[in-house]
Amino acid sequence: MNKINCGDTLDLMKNIESNSVHLAITSPPYNVGKDYDSHNDLMEYDEYLNWLTKVWIETKRVLIDGGRFALNVGPTGIRDFRPLHHDLSNRLREIGMIFRAEILWYKQTMLKRTAWGSWKSPSNPHIIPSWEYVLIFSNNSMKLEGDKTKSDITRDEFLNFSDGHWNILPVTKNRKGHPAPFPEELIYRLIKYYSYEDNTILDMFGGTGTVASVAAKNNRNFIHIDISKEYCEIASNRIKKID
Repeated sequence: MNKINCGDTLDLMKNIESNSVHLAITSPPYNVGKDYDSHNDLMEYDEYLNWLTKVWIETKRVLIDGGRFALNVGPTGIRDFRPLHHDLSNRLREIGMIFRAEILWYKQTMLKRTAWGSWKSPSNPHIIPSWEYVLIFSNNSMKLEGDKTKSDITRDEFLNFSDGHWNILPVTKNRKGHPAPFPEELIYRLIKYYSYEDNTILDMFGGTGTVASVAAKNNRNFIHIDISKEYCEIASNRIKKID
């Protein structure tokens, strides 16, 4: 706990105690050939879903009763327009996770898109996603037990975050950074809304450590896992800079 773990997520998750995590937050590899160090990011679609299902089974095991899983995913596969969010939701429900909400993360990036399909024609126009989903699941129970004095969300935050349409600009990738980093504001909202202080937050595809960093800044424990040594080093340096 509270350290950066570098290696294969399925191998390392087996070391996490059952019923010990209160909130898991992640975005899985996109499976579109992005450079994720030694991970194969170009699997066949069914192979990709089957691999993630194994990760979700481990996620369910480590979550406490009432623990939450916040899964960030795009609305469709980029290459073939498959309904990825539906397929992942179905896999999670099949293993017994309770679907409870979806948050629409509006990224406000439409002006940078060029893949219009048939331009100014009904022949074959594309709907270009300017949003991603954050799908919320609970493990076994909708209610997360906890000390009410450890709930640190303010009234205004609660009212704001309970609206499921979140306008948050994405983080621009830097030259040496992760190809798809979380904005801290997105993680802050999820942690404040779905966990208590002193809870344990897991990101099994932790990248450069945004979930771990925001958890540490807000009096939560964290478990960070990523296969990339480069990303783990960046994450470790971020944690060291937190007072």
